[in-house]
Amino acid sequence: MTGGLSILIPASNEGPWIGACLSALAQSSPAPDGPVQVIVIANGCQDDTAAKARASAPQIQARGWQLEVLELAQGSKPAALNAGDAAARHPARLYLDADVRPEPALLAQISQSLCSAEPRYVTGTPRIAPPRSAATRLYARAWSMVPFNQSAAPGYGLFAVTATGRARWQDWPDIISDDTFARLQFAPSERIQLPAQYDWPLPEGLRPLIRVRARQDRGVRQIAERYPHLPGQDHKSRTRLTTLFRAAPLGTLVYAAVILLARLQGASGWARGR
Repeated sequence: MTGGLSILIPASNEGPWIGACLSALAQSSPAPDGPVQVIVIANGCQDDTAAKARASAPQIQARGWQLEVLELAQGSKPAALNAGDAAARHPARLYLDADVRPEPALLAQISQSLCSAEPRYVTGTPRIAPPRSAATRLYARAWSMVPFNQSAAPGYGLFAVTATGRARWQDWPDIISDDTFARLQFAPSERIQLPAQYDWPLPEGLRPLIRVRARQDRGVRQIAERYPHLPGQDHKSRTRLTTLFRAAPLGTLVYAAVILLARLQGASGWARGR
């Protein structure tokens, strides 16, 4: 990687999780080449997200990296991403959610993969964090087998782009699914999935699963309607429920119920899985 790496973490009421995210970054081994800037963008917070992030400064600074914490009154992920990009000093960018925990090897692998003048979209291998609720455990069994999760570089919760990759769009638009928007800027041949993993949590419990799934569906429709000609537009393949049912019968029943109820319910506004 040349020119350093800026890591952007938008965080809205993420006080219980931001410390673990930053600690996981600080434990990266080996360290990535070049300077690293970590930016936490606390937006619309009514908790101690910003204070918890600042409390992690000694861990980050011990690596020779810089930590900045921005505070925005408005709770808006696109606005947070734009504020973070405006504060970023390095051309390569890593975007991750505040409840994601990368394993130690991932950051160096990302740094190495960004050593290119070509447009690249880079992510790790997602690993579902151990669910606490029975509904989420069952849902995860089926959801992990759908085509999107078997495809290369899905990038939910964590993705990085080279400078030329980030140049493919300007400001983040006011949309629901920023990760889908970024991924579809790149053709499949430009996406790289690294072997190192990161933990990504599913919503806990049936109601949160339905609420978040409804919002995700709305976000995907929004991208398809507003940006139908993005170069990485997916040609979706569908997995028959009978195929899933043979592999995970109870999980498929929960998965199908969540999809159906999400479509009936629809969604509005911002939703998280907790």
